[in-house]
Amino acid sequence: MKTSFMQFAIAIVGLLIFSDTIHAAGPDKAALMKRGQVVYTEYCKTCHQANGQGLSTVYPPLAGSDYVKTKGAKVVTDNVVNGLKGPIIVNGKKFNNVMTALPAKYTNADAAAVITFVLNSWGNNGGIVSEADVKKVRKASK
Repeated sequence: MKTSFMQFAIAIVGLLIFSDTIHAAGPDKAALMKRGQVVYTEYCKTCHQANGQGLSTVYPPLAGSDYVKTKGAKVVTDNVVNGLKGPIIVNGKKFNNVMTALPAKYTNADAAAVITFVLNSWGNNGGIVSEADVKKVRKASK
């Protein structure tokens, strides 16, 4: 009886350690993508359009964007949380407009979700941005 209890206890401890390891591995990409799509639809699609194609020379495309691919998650995160002003080149076209920062009603978790959504939609393959990544960028810009 003692052996069975010990084996059971060891199994439970093992499961708890394993589940903590999975949780510590980082944010759930599927959940981030789902929330990110909601935030994108609420706020970003007005300029960048539902399909990420942007608007002519006014708002740059996010779909298949060389800017998104070459600048990387940190720059894209900075653009989303702090805004962007001035000329940029995207897919060979010049854009010179203002992108306002994501409004304060959206949390760092929301920002991480929408950035992850953009980085992984429309042919982009840019990984995952965490809430902690967003906090670091916000802190560095103050």
